[in-house]
Amino acid sequence: MANSHLRVLFISHTYVVGVNQGKLNAIAETGKVEVGLLTPSNWKALEWNRLFAVETPYPTIKVYTAPVLFTGRGGAYIYAPWKIWQVVNDFKPDLVQVEEEVFSICALELAVWSRLTGKPLVVFGWENMNRSLPMLRRWVRQFVLNTAQLMLPGNQDGADLLQRWGYTGLMEVMPQMGVDTHLFSPRLSQERKNEEFRIGFLGRLVPEKGIDTILAAAHLLRERGLNFQVILCGSGSHEEALQQEAHQQQIADLVIWRGSVRHNQAPEEISNFDVLVLPSRTTDTWKEQFGHVLIEAMAMGVPVVGSNSGEIPNVIGRTDLVFPEGDAPALAAILERMITEPSWRQELGCYCMTRVAQNYTHERIAERLIKLWNIVLNQKTQEYALSADS
Repeated sequence: MANSHLRVLFISHTYVVGVNQGKLNAIAETGKVEVGLLTPSNWKALEWNRLFAVETPYPTIKVYTAPVLFTGRGGAYIYAPWKIWQVVNDFKPDLVQVEEEVFSICALELAVWSRLTGKPLVVFGWENMNRSLPMLRRWVRQFVLNTAQLMLPGNQDGADLLQRWGYTGLMEVMPQMGVDTHLFSPRLSQERKNEEFRIGFLGRLVPEKGIDTILAAAHLLRERGLNFQVILCGSGSHEEALQQEAHQQQIADLVIWRGSVRHNQAPEEISNFDVLVLPSRTTDTWKEQFGHVLIEAMAMGVPVVGSNSGEIPNVIGRTDLVFPEGDAPALAAILERMITEPSWRQELGCYCMTRVAQNYTHERIAERLIKLWNIVLNQKTQEYALSADS
């Protein structure tokens, strides 16, 4: 089975957006796997009240679409069961990979299919907090965990939770998607003399992203007479409060507000940074699940600094680039070293690119997945052989 041509069907609302399908394309381009995708035809982003049309930029992926009930609700949306059967009967997958949380109704639907057909089920999820769930959701979670042959938590906290919930099977931590190194590639930088060091942030302007920590650190850097700018890319509910905070910290003249940035514009924005900072702050209901912008900047050779919220330290992989949540003096100390030691900053850029190449490209994640799928299918073959012998 290890050398067989596999057929893998992905099921997730994430891949409604074409740019998110890069991992699937990388898998298909290995020539070892035929990739199918079932994704909602009527997915709606409830936060923006926006309906998404399914994008199909890659001819390597066989895309199926179907309407869902409870669109926009990742844990609750549901396909008509006969539609799932129609798709799997047409595509005939060797295994199915559901990329929804383990307590989602969509995962339950495919767990039932897996039990009825004997085909392996793989489940990816981001959940990294042990939330209080209703009894029905806890039952769904246990049914899916008892069915899945492979669990793919997106972070180490998620892996710890799966073990706490009683999962003892095959498991590996990896992000849902890698980074497109053609899009996020190093830019040729011209030598800039007497220009400000540029501290960048790209993301939502909301309290849990901890952007006020950057502003407080900027105040300390100004007191030390350092030459820099802060570039904030994004929009959100906290923007006005952050602008007031910048005035209170007496650094409003150093902050550039870039507004909302589309994903295809992100490489150009990041290329203007000398460092990207992700200062996320854990709340009662949220902590950083990964921080995808980190690997985008790292792929471009832009050094990154992050707080110790959730998965950030594991993504960065260096303690000298991580500071305690909300600790502005600690962040300022790292940034001061970057400003005053250009050789260290250059070494960090090389480290970041190497780390992405080793762990976080679409191609690297594709390799890891194919290896794991073959393990699952070999185990299944051995189970059949044992049952036949008995």
